[in-house]
Amino acid sequence: MKIHEYQAKELFRACGIPTPDGAVATTLAEAQAAAQKLGLPIVIKAQVHVGGRGKAGGVKVVTDPKQVVPVAEKILALTIKDLPVRKVLVTPAANIAKEVYLSILLDRGARKVVFIGCADGGVEIEETAKTAPEKILRLECSAKELANLPKDKLLPFAGKLFSDASQANQAADIMAKMGKLFLEKDCSLVEINPLIVDDKGQVIALDAKVLLDDNALYRHPELVTLRDMDSEDADELNAKEVGLSFIRLEGSIGCMVNGAGLAMATMDTIKHFGGAPANFLDVGGSSDPKKVVAAFKYILKDPAIKVILINIFGGITRCDDIARGILASLKELTVPVPIVIRLIGTNEAEGRALLKGTDLIPAETLEQGATKAAAIGAKS
Repeated sequence: MKIHEYQAKELFRACGIPTPDGAVATTLAEAQAAAQKLGLPIVIKAQVHVGGRGKAGGVKVVTDPKQVVPVAEKILALTIKDLPVRKVLVTPAANIAKEVYLSILLDRGARKVVFIGCADGGVEIEETAKTAPEKILRLECSAKELANLPKDKLLPFAGKLFSDASQANQAADIMAKMGKLFLEKDCSLVEINPLIVDDKGQVIALDAKVLLDDNALYRHPELVTLRDMDSEDADELNAKEVGLSFIRLEGSIGCMVNGAGLAMATMDTIKHFGGAPANFLDVGGSSDPKKVVAAFKYILKDPAIKVILINIFGGITRCDDIARGILASLKELTVPVPIVIRLIGTNEAEGRALLKGTDLIPAETLEQGATKAAAIGAKS
């Protein structure tokens, strides 16, 4: 679950990570009142669940009191990556002597939590990782260590980000608090971009990004209230209500799969054969034909879809029930794109028999299905 910067900073303050004061505003009057209280210069920052706010004009420094309202009005009128800006954070402008990138996240490959740092800052951290990977620093930690990370483990890493001993010591303290926050709130990411040194030599989290593990929210009812429904994809939220796991992507191949692992493998295979998945969609392990109809509806909302790949490996899920769901979908909905289907597992013979005579494009293997879908999806 994503939360806004101002909410992430509240979590930072609660655990002792130094970060500037600020006030969130939804109206021009609130923005002006916040500016008067904080004093100029200030920064007005769009609060949306996407990156690239600065490049989109969503982050502005204001030094003239007459410009507070016009700048806030302009930012509140923005739509950044299809998300309208409904809130801004008004915060004091900082005098930056140095800035670095610092985050802590879960590395599933290593099965550990890892700190990621870059002494060159993090405006283009993804590009730096590609072009100069040696500049990306890593420090792996076990989950058991996070509750009380020892400073002697953190200081060598912090020293590579800050050559000044006092600043490195402050950074190590911040890292320890990030680890504790990560553990206690069941986060999947805690990111500071940038972590700065101000003109007084203080190390401060100028920005804050926190991602929370949805699966652990039952342990944190106080965090559920931080969810901003207006900033999330309505289809992704509604899909959960009918038992579907659905995430919209940017490709041209609609995917319908049973099981999260198989769904990930299907998307990887599509990419391997030159295609681009348009969504992650797991219909789950049940055999409810109604879920298949619902899945088709979510897939077909995307105008970029050129083909749908259905990949079913029947275990608990019965292939004949999936087939009935497909037939019901074709009867109820207009499906204007080809459908490639791989149907194997429990009751596969019955499922294939039900689909005999339709225009569906059969595939014996995932590789065959992905190849056919990629070829169709690549056509203009």
